[in-house]
Amino acid sequence: MHLSSVIIGPVVTEKAERLKTSGTHVVRVHPDATKIDVKNALRKYYDVEAASVRALRTRPKHRTGRKGETIEKRHRSKRMIIRLTKKSKALDLMNFQTS
Repeated sequence: MHLSSVIIGPVVTEKAERLKTSGTHVVRVHPDATKIDVKNALRKYYDVEAASVRALRTRPKHRTGRKGETIEKRHRSKRMIIRLTKKSKALDLMNFQTS
């Protein structure tokens, strides 16, 4: 997997915003990404060092609609909870460095 396509974007929820004050960030990642891929992508493209990376998968949630059809209410996704080291700078996902 190419490292530039590992991190999709930030997760914007109340809990994720509250965690940012303690140096913990929550990001959406590619479904096939591993913890090592995420650490390497953060080091290479965002110039930050991760102390720990935890994985979280969300299962899709379905509901039965009219005439027996199923509606997907929540899509399948994969998130990573990243805790940065004390000496690392803050993670800014808008600052993608290619070099």
